[in-house]
Amino acid sequence: MSTTTIERRELGRFLAVAGKQFTDGKGPAEMFSRAVDAEWHELLGTPEYAAFSTEHAGSILGHREMKGSGLIGWVASYEEAYGPLPEIWFTDAYGVLDETALARYRETGTVVAEWDCGPTTGDGDDAAPGSR
Repeated sequence: MSTTTIERRELGRFLAVAGKQFTDGKGPAEMFSRAVDAEWHELLGTPEYAAFSTEHAGSILGHREMKGSGLIGWVASYEEAYGPLPEIWFTDAYGVLDETALARYRETGTVVAEWDCGPTTGDGDDAAPGSR
C-alpha cells in the first residue's frame, strides 16, 4: 500500500479547486508551488493520472505553460474547502521553505507569487502523458 505524500494530497486539492474554477467559468488556477508542481509533473507521465484528476477535479485536467505573477486568485476557495494553505505551498522542489512568503500569507491571508504553469481542459496540454 502506497503512502500519499503531502505533495500528492495538495495536488489533489489544487485540481479540485482548479476544476471548480473551470466549472464556475473562471480562468485557470495559478500553480505557484514548485514542490506541488514537481509532483504534478511526476504524476502526469503515469497511467494513474487520468483517474487521479477525475477523482479530484471531476475531469482530466491538462497542464500548460502559463507565466505570470501577482495575486493568487484561488486561495479563498482553497481555504473554504480545506483551511489555511500548508507550508508545502511555499516550498521549492528541493524542500526549501520560503519563510518570508509563508509569513506574509499568514499575516495577510493572501498570496502574491510568480507562476509558470496551470491547468487546462481539453487538448493543448504542454505535458502529454509520458513527458516531463
